[in-house]
Amino acid sequence: MRITRRASIQASQPVALTIGNFDGVHLGHQAMLTRVKQAAKHLGLASCVMTFEPHPREFFTPDRAPTRLTNLREKLEYLAELELDQVQIFRFDNQFASISAETFVTHTLKRALNVRWLLIGDDFRFGAKRAGDLALLRQFASRPNGIELEVMPSFVIDGLRVSSTAIRDALACGNLDLAKCLLGRPYSISGRVVNGNKLGKKMGFPTANIQLKHNRPPLSGIFVVEITRQKNTLHAERIKGVASLGIRPTILDHGKPVLEVHLFDFDQDIYGQHLHVDFLHKLRDEEKYPDLVTLAKQIERDVAHAKAYFARADTIPHETARLNSQHDYRLQKNPEPA
Repeated sequence: MRITRRASIQASQPVALTIGNFDGVHLGHQAMLTRVKQAAKHLGLASCVMTFEPHPREFFTPDRAPTRLTNLREKLEYLAELELDQVQIFRFDNQFASISAETFVTHTLKRALNVRWLLIGDDFRFGAKRAGDLALLRQFASRPNGIELEVMPSFVIDGLRVSSTAIRDALACGNLDLAKCLLGRPYSISGRVVNGNKLGKKMGFPTANIQLKHNRPPLSGIFVVEITRQKNTLHAERIKGVASLGIRPTILDHGKPVLEVHLFDFDQDIYGQHLHVDFLHKLRDEEKYPDLVTLAKQIERDVAHAKAYFARADTIPHETARLNSQHDYRLQKNPEPA
């Protein structure tokens, strides 16, 4: 997958394109990206995604912007797994935000990216002050040598519209099963292991401190997790554990969010390594304890509960698979725009 951060003045290779923030790369996004790949193959084009950094709402209203489900690296990793040909990242700044809707189509799409086929969602808006809409795109599509246009309606699972907002709401409520259903995988955070204050080790529960790219993660509390550690280019290791994601109120009065993972049966130096943390089950919310002794006893109970969770999962995998297969997550397209 080729990643470019600036469109060429005149792209030579025509593309089939879709546009969006793709935060989380959830099942709705995956359906769009699969359709782009199909169209590109049928028309002999390269499959391409246009996305933005930062998120437009982070640019316009940073204090009210939604928390991210994925940082840029995570998003690109998920896009790479879908085997797209190209990702075009546009820096969302004053200059980009001031581009008129007409210029966005004629210059950015037609000239700079050489778009021949375009897939958009039913609520897509673009250009300065979000003046561009589906009606305007259809006008350009009807012109000679215009862009062939296709609209994908809302993607729905069991009556629920799949969206990044719905996933954020599920995570905020601790409903990891719903988030997994909408994402098509467990919610995860990845980052590099950095030095912490070694307090967990002093209490008998050493932790890997995972660097967070943003200070507002979409969930908080104590979780059963499983991490992926890439041992080499061919092999990855899965390790079970329990994680704390939050501000650590027992330690600090006004701390920033920290992700700390205690790995079971693991005693290796992993500082500097990049870990992928899957959140499987929420055990409880964060609490403030009167002292570190009380906190250590609670961590001991959390570890026991997490290990019991994995023990149950290991003893009834076939039953779990049977129940999951009986629950029909119907994937359907909503005939009306959401």
